[in-house]
Order: sequence, then structure tokens, then C-alpha cells
Amino acid sequence: MITDKKRKILSGTVIIAFLVFCFVVGWFVGKPMLRFVEDYEGFKAWIEQSGFMGRVYFVLMVIFQVIIALVPGEPLEIAAGFAFGAIEGTILCVIGITVGSIIVFYLVRKFGIKLVEVFFSTEKIKSLKFLQNKKKVTALVFLMFFLPGTPKDLLTYFVGLTKINFWAFFFIASIARLPSIVTSTIGGDRLVEGDYFVAIVVFVATFALSVLGWFAYTRILRSKDNQTKQEN
Repeated sequence: MITDKKRKILSGTVIIAFLVFCFVVGWFVGKPMLRFVEDYEGFKAWIEQSGFMGRVYFVLMVIFQVIIALVPGEPLEIAAGFAFGAIEGTILCVIGITVGSIIVFYLVRKFGIKLVEVFFSTEKIKSLKFLQNKKKVTALVFLMFFLPGTPKDLLTYFVGLTKINFWAFFFIASIARLPSIVTSTIGGDRLVEGDYFVAIVVFVATFALSVLGWFAYTRILRSKDNQTKQEN
């Protein structure tokens, strides 16, 4: 029979091992992977040579990026538009992000806040405590994912700590992030077509929306923080 003490030791060991694994994989795989996809011409040539398996490899890259939250996802989304076009690139990104998000969801449900603390500070985690509201959690999480400029890697890990229904999160992971994915893949697609004006307009508009989204996100955090203080 496993005692509570042994269970805590086992959980702590697993989380430490996961942290070491993430750091090693992020350093030796994540960084080279980003350099590879940022060479858009070379990446497109590799995809064309790989055929169908190139799609499989790319989806695995996206899944990896979601799980190893230290790796940024924007270069992958732009590369998807560059290599596959806006429509196919968006579909592949959505598949990878959804699968990666589900894996993270179940990992957090299994190991709890200790796993989230592997990637994010206690302060950042506490800033999202308002998402614990059972009545509004689905709507709030959808809004957080839908807004451009919000820390979606943090949100993906934090959602597992809430009471949100799995199928609700599945819908959010696959649908709510579409706007930010589509703008990136369209930008990448326009780059490969040599339509630099449209590409620049898309990226500038995306940046502007991300700034506005970030301000909206910070206002929501301040509002919820003030509401919590008043209730206390």
C-alpha cells in the first residue's frame, strides 16, 4: 500500500524529472527546431521532400511546442502558412494545438499545481485564480483564448486546475485560438506568394490586435483582483 508520504515523494520525483526533461528537450530540440522553421525556404523544401510524413512531423512539432511551454508557437504558425498555405496550415496547427492542449490538460489534472509551477511563477498562477468561478469558467476561458495577445501557454496549463468540463475545453482549444492562428498562416502564405504588402498589413494588424488584447487581458485581471479584494 502506498502511503501519502510515498505518494508525495513519487509525485515530486515525477515533476522534477519532467522539469529536467522539458529543459533538456527545449534546449536541444526546441531551439534547433525554431531555427529550422524560421528558415522558411529550407523548411518548405524539406516539407515538399517529406510528402505526407512532412505533415505528420509538423503536427508533432506543434504538439511539442504546446507541451514544452518555453518554446514560442508563432514561428511555427507562420511556417505552416509558408509551407502548406493558409487553409492547410491552419488545419495542421489546429490539430497540433488541440492534441497538445488535451495532453497538457490531463497532465495537470493528474499532477496538479506543482506541474504548472514547472513553467510559471506562483504570481502568474495566482493572477488567474478568478477562473476558478464554476459558473463563469467556460465563458471566461473562451474569452481569454479568443483575445489576441493573451498568454495562451499559461492559460493552457492553468485550465487543468479549474473545474471546466473536458468537452468544453476541447471546443475552446480547437476553436477559440483560430483567429490568432489564421492571421499567422495567412501572413506566411502571403510571404511565399511574394505578396509582401498584404503580409506586412496582416502582421501589423495582428501586432496591433495583440497589443489591444493584452491591455484587455490586464484590465480583466485588475478588475477581478479588485473584486476579490472587495469581497474579502
